[in-house]
Amino acid sequence: MTTPEITPLHEDVTFHGPLSEERAARLIRGLQPLDGSHVIDVGCGWAEFLLRTLEAAPTATGTGVDRDATAIAHAQANAEARGLATRVSLHVTDVQQWQPEKPADVVIVNGATQVWGGDPLRHTENALVAARKLLNPGGRLLLGEGFWEREPTDEQLGAMPVPRDQYRTLAGLVDFAHEHGYRLIAAEQASLDEWDVFENGHALAWERWLRDNPDSEHAGDIRAKADRQRGWRLRGWRATMGLAYLTLQAP
Repeated sequence: MTTPEITPLHEDVTFHGPLSEERAARLIRGLQPLDGSHVIDVGCGWAEFLLRTLEAAPTATGTGVDRDATAIAHAQANAEARGLATRVSLHVTDVQQWQPEKPADVVIVNGATQVWGGDPLRHTENALVAARKLLNPGGRLLLGEGFWEREPTDEQLGAMPVPRDQYRTLAGLVDFAHEHGYRLIAAEQASLDEWDVFENGHALAWERWLRDNPDSEHAGDIRAKADRQRGWRLRGWRATMGLAYLTLQAP
């Protein structure tokens, strides 16, 4: 049985997460000055945020790491088309097996704390510890991480694959970063509109495929995936689980 071809996520959303153009530009400004800096984006997807960061700092260099070969190929094509190929290195690899060529002045971990694996209850800690090892002294970490915007009910927890203790409140997340030696420079969170735009785009490829292939042998599997994701969103995390964008100063 062959696997059905589903259009990649980058065809329907700009960033791999709930992030608007305006917020992305503001987060990048918050990382300045970047001239002469090296930026590492872990779990970069198709590296749109990394490429925009390099565009904002003409003498900066960057490295992006992700296990998704399709996403990295798209990132490479974009880097070449935008004249950034000589300033960015993109790798298809598991970050747990990867060694950077040089330390970074900025590390980006945007909605990707899970890339270091292990127990989900330790994903945030794993990212904070690993980022310190990638950073030069005094470097900065841009951390996009989940938090509980409001306490989830038992019903909501039963409708999504996220254990209650995986996330903290926003204040608790910032405190946790401070416990690991960082200092907060700036904090903001994705809006409900940003979440909805991303989730709608995330679902679009499945729904488009189902519309075009109603009689396929794969239709049942694709419909089940789409329905499961919709349930997680609408019965689980919508307006309950937030995504924080923390700009953190490392010691």
